[in-house]
This record gives sequence, C-alpha cells and structure tokens, in this order.
Amino acid sequence: MRIPGFALILLFCLTNATLAQNTGTPEANKVDVELVLLADASGSIDQAEIQLQRKGYADAITHPKVLNAIRDGLYRRIAVTYVEWGDEFSQEIVVPWTIVDGPESAARVAKILVETPRLAIGPNAIGAAIAFGQALIEGNDIVGSRRVIDFSGDSANNWGGISIADARASAAAGAITINGLAILCRQCNGRPVAYDVEEAFKNRIITGPGSFVVTVNENQSFSEAVLRKFLLEIADNPTPASSGG
Repeated sequence: MRIPGFALILLFCLTNATLAQNTGTPEANKVDVELVLLADASGSIDQAEIQLQRKGYADAITHPKVLNAIRDGLYRRIAVTYVEWGDEFSQEIVVPWTIVDGPESAARVAKILVETPRLAIGPNAIGAAIAFGQALIEGNDIVGSRRVIDFSGDSANNWGGISIADARASAAAGAITINGLAILCRQCNGRPVAYDVEEAFKNRIITGPGSFVVTVNENQSFSEAVLRKFLLEIADNPTPASSGG
C-alpha cells in the first residue's frame, strides 16, 4: 500500500518541531517569504504543458524584476520549493527548499526545473496537494516573515484524499496564505471544465489576508502570468481587484 506523501512529511514536521525547541534559527535561514509552488501535473496537463509551466517558472525566478524585488526585502532572500501534484499519492518535489538571494541561486532553481523529467501522475487531488505544501512549510528549518502556498491548476476538481475545504482551513489556521494561478483552457486535452476557473479558485482555494488569483489564457504567455504573480508575492502587495479572502 502506498503511503500518501504528505503523511510522511507531517511525520517529519513533528520531529523537526521538537528539535527546533532546543535550537535557535540561524540568521541565514531567515527569509522574507517561504514560497511553495504547487504546479499542476494531473491528467489534464500534457507533457508540452508541463514544459510550458516549468519554463515559465524558470524564466520568472531569474527575471531581473524578480531579483530586484528580492533585494528590496528586509532579508534580501526568499525560500522556494517547486512541487508537482497529481493524485492523492503523488506530490513530487522537483526543486527542494532553496534560498534564492541573487542570480546564481535563481539560476540553480531554473536549471533543475528545465532538466528534471515529469514526476507527478493521476487525477486531481487538490486537498492533498495543499496539505503537502503546508507540511513542507511547517517541516523546514526556515523562518519566513510570510508563508505562502502558490497553487496552480486548470480546474478546482478534487478526486480523493483530504477535501479542499479541510486543507484550506488547516493552512489558514497555520497562518499560511494560499494564492492561485488559474490556467484557463488552452487545448485542455479535450476536457475543458464547464465553470469559471478563476471564480472557483477565489471561492474554494485561496485564503489569507491579501490572497489573490492570477489567470493565464490563450492571449497571455504563461511566463508573463508567473512573473506578475512572483512580483506580487515577493513584494506582498497584491492588486485589490485580484484579491480574495
């Protein structure tokens, strides 16, 4: 029997929390934001779209505007991990927690993104993905001024595992903000959803003060959408029109 990935991470969290009681946090582990990038790799996302997403994040993390935004922060560094999610048993870490404080560390993240093969499989398990992201934040040895899960997907469907509502409530109780990147139908592999994905993200997924949804569609490049999202998250200055609660 396969053990859900987030259950293993939660076990690690408990161990790490016990150790943390007896140790201080090194200055180098303090960051302006801890950012979990939860990227959709479920069945509705084909290989070309996986590569499109990976390239979009690689382009954004190395963009001069993002690097400038990082340098403008109190600690001048952020912590990032990139996770692809599929079914309730498939949340796969592509980029482990990495401190990004300049072009060199950003380039390392980008290199892993473009070189690592697809990892996650299966139908949507959004609740499990969010729970996994929360466990990653609570189980690391990094202390961020803000803690953010950035969820991307082309629907708000959930098949198996923890419910979206329960995972969202748990993240909110842990003072974790969830933002959304809604991928509006491009080809959708012939399976477009029959509802407004952006609205569904606002109502069902995002949470926390200033949480927001950024959308991407045929008329906007994925890289542009991710860049906009990164700048909002790093600067902690979401546009009111995009924000949710």
